[in-house]
This record gives sequence, structure tokens and C-alpha cells, in this order.
Amino acid sequence: MENLVEKYFGAELSSLQRERFASLDGLYGEWNARINVVSRKDVDQLQLRHVLHSLAIARVCRLDAGARVLDVGSGGGFPGIPLAIMFPGAHFTLCDSIGKKVKVMEAVVAALGLTNATPLNARAENVPGRFDYVVSRAVAPVGELLRWTAEKVDAGQRGTLPNGMLCLKGGDLRAELAEAGAGARREAGRKFTVYDIGELFAEEFFATKKVIYTQLP
Repeated sequence: MENLVEKYFGAELSSLQRERFASLDGLYGEWNARINVVSRKDVDQLQLRHVLHSLAIARVCRLDAGARVLDVGSGGGFPGIPLAIMFPGAHFTLCDSIGKKVKVMEAVVAALGLTNATPLNARAENVPGRFDYVVSRAVAPVGELLRWTAEKVDAGQRGTLPNGMLCLKGGDLRAELAEAGAGARREAGRKFTVYDIGELFAEEFFATKKVIYTQLP
């Protein structure tokens, strides 16, 4: 099977990063047999459908050392764990409201020795602290994500884009983004940038998938 992380990011990976990415298939295969955090049909395509998909955010925005990132509804750790491997100088809070999913994240983080990722059993709106970026993957409509997290993000720039929210989404998003930009008074006129992942990665799986970015707060 082609190593997709190596294909797109090989030139910038350390040996430790390569080892960590290579460990993900086995770790998720083992844990998914006990606790279903990844679709059964996706386990054999973890690198394509979960790891590389998560790393589309890394193609859109490089994170500085010291950047604080909140992964909302992280599930089994996507996109947060692949991003934490890619950006070891940034810190990731991986929140999910379902305890068994947090248990899997804790086990994977410990096995990888990721000191820059902290799993947290909590709803996004209840997560303490301040952040530079919010990331998520198909958790909720963009408007809801903004309501939960916009006030947790500090102004500034701790990466190649100003601080903000980066969401992995699929399909036709025009109605969702129009609603998000016309919702609460403070969101009126909000601008979104849509990045086509199919232009970043050649695999057909990404043809309809996007990264949505908006600057916060």
C-alpha cells in the first residue's frame, strides 16, 4: 500500500514523526476492535480517509511553535492526533463528550509519546482556556461550531493564517456557510475561505472534500 503521508509530507518529516505516523494503523486497528471509533470499512484505509484527510489542514495552515489548538469533537483523535504529530511545537486539546472515545485517544497519545496532545472528556463549550485555532472534522454545522468556540479564540496569528477556525467538510456547503454568516449578530457578514482538498491531494476520495477557514475572534 502506498505511503500517502510520505508521498505528500516526506521531505519535512523527522524519523520520529515517520515512526509515529507508521504506528497509527496498528494502534487504531487494535483499539477499534474493542471500541468502535472508526467506521469498520475505514480501518483498512485509515491513512487515506483519516490521517491524510486530517493533514489537509496542515496544507492550508502551518502552525507555529506555541500555537494552542482546540480539536472539537475529536472522536478517536482526528484531525488532532495527526496534526499533533505534524506540529510537535503546537499544543492540542482533543475534546469529545463521549468517554469511550476519549479513552481511545488517551491510549493512542500515550503509545505515541505525544506530549503536545491532551484528550479531554468535555463538550466544546465547556472546555477551559484560550486558543489560537479551532479545528474539527464533520462534527456540526459551521454556525454551531462558531457559537461553541468563537469566544475562546484570541486575536493574533500563530501560524501562516490569522488565528481562526479550520473545519474539514464535504459536499455543497453554500447554504451552511450562508446561514453561518448571517446568524448571530456578531457573525453577520462573516467571511469564509473554502479550500478544495482535491487540489491539495490527488486521490479521488478528496474530490468533494473541503477545508473551511474563517478568522477569529
